[in-house]
Amino acid sequence: MRTTSSREVYRNPWIRVREDDVVRDDGSTGVYGVVEKPHFGLVIPAERDGFWLVEQFRHPLGRRAWEFPQGTWTAGDDGTAEQLGRAELAEETGLLADGFGHLGHLDLAPGLSTQEFDVWLATGLTPGPTAREATEADMRTAFVPETEFRAMVREGRFTDGPSLAAYALLLLSRD
Repeated sequence: MRTTSSREVYRNPWIRVREDDVVRDDGSTGVYGVVEKPHFGLVIPAERDGFWLVEQFRHPLGRRAWEFPQGTWTAGDDGTAEQLGRAELAEETGLLADGFGHLGHLDLAPGLSTQEFDVWLATGLTPGPTAREATEADMRTAFVPETEFRAMVREGRFTDGPSLAAYALLLLSRD
């Protein structure tokens, strides 16, 4: 596939949307809408046979949702993927980690977006103060034993796709 032209159709501080005109291998033409978002870090904070989760209101869903701590750099901030993961863990939960292992790198939604993310396993956790952004003011943190986490997934009470993909990487790392 070859892109013949591209134009920006929308931008705000968090996303950019572009429209690409393409020619496919068979010669047919088409249009792709692409959402550009910065890469993010996702952290599985694990201890005592369970995980620390965060819950917050997710405007696009119109409801509160449980997930593992995750996020991108604030505009103007920068660093390595590991630094981002550690920063998000501390910001959202207040936890600092002695152990911080990379579980993998994943594409969020490759048919729609350029966004990718790194998954980290945080262990040896020490509590500290949170530093949540204004958009996270309603966030709450809870420790959930892994058996309860699995029940939440089965019952549809935990539905965050990136978090579930991260959990799959954790399960694979245990083999």
